[in-house]
Amino acid sequence: MPQPAAALHDHREASTASRLWRSYKLHKSLIFMFLPGFLLFVLFHYVPLYGLLIAFKNYQLLEGVWASPWVGWEHFERLFTGPGFMDALRNTVIISLLKLVIVFPAPIVLALLLNEVRVLFFRKLIQTVSYLPHFFSWVILSGILFAFLSMDGGLNQLLKYFGFSPVSWLLYPKYFYGIVVVSDVWQSIGWGSIVYFAALSAIDPTLYDAGIVDGASRWQRIWYITVPSIMPTVIIMFLLGIGGFLSVGFDQIYNLMTPTTSNVAEILDTYVLRRLLSLDYSLGTAAGIFKSFVGLALVLIGNALVKWYDKDQGLW
Repeated sequence: MPQPAAALHDHREASTASRLWRSYKLHKSLIFMFLPGFLLFVLFHYVPLYGLLIAFKNYQLLEGVWASPWVGWEHFERLFTGPGFMDALRNTVIISLLKLVIVFPAPIVLALLLNEVRVLFFRKLIQTVSYLPHFFSWVILSGILFAFLSMDGGLNQLLKYFGFSPVSWLLYPKYFYGIVVVSDVWQSIGWGSIVYFAALSAIDPTLYDAGIVDGASRWQRIWYITVPSIMPTVIIMFLLGIGGFLSVGFDQIYNLMTPTTSNVAEILDTYVLRRLLSLDYSLGTAAGIFKSFVGLALVLIGNALVKWYDKDQGLW
């Protein structure tokens, strides 16, 4: 005799609850380990989303977010028509493109080069030396750069040895972009190569043996075996990085900026900081939302292009 629908529904719910309880008891320790990180993530990444309302309100500090009057898109209009924003956006895009072309491939190249080194001691030494700058803050690294690039610094001493005149590198806007890119490579190349070393270690050695049997040179083995094998990792890292296209490194820029280079060093992050320091919270929030929107759009477009080229690749 068939059971009533209500009885079947109650039976399914009881079965589901029983399975969840058994799963909880089985993985209880892992759940408790996961909860602190999850709660911190929610606290610092989702709870602050309430503050995005500031971009659409005439925010009054004493009245709070909810009690402040709505102004719609007024602050976004001020953002795009006001002074300073377009210059900051231009500088941000230029630095981002330079980092995308030069800084992003640098760890890949380092990993490929060191993968071909057969002297283990030398490889470990280069890896250790290249990792070190990552563990220093940009406050320390900028101090090192200011000392090295000063009139009496190491670079100018080397130039004078070869008969060139010393240059105040960090005081001229025309050198600023180059200094930012080179210093970012110096700071990130070693740490960024760790992911690619892991991808290289997963390549099947028999592929190289087959290439040697077929008469492939070392360069051909790199180009036709190594590079295609790590390409999925490169694509994932590219898609993850492109979401922060307009985040070019506030710590680095802020510590390397000087009064004479401010016209080329002002980026969106420093623009937002100056708006916040002038208590214009609504405009600063609007600029932050614009950055997030551009990053989301670039990730969606990049992932769609990757899926169009190869449906098995991409973030989702």
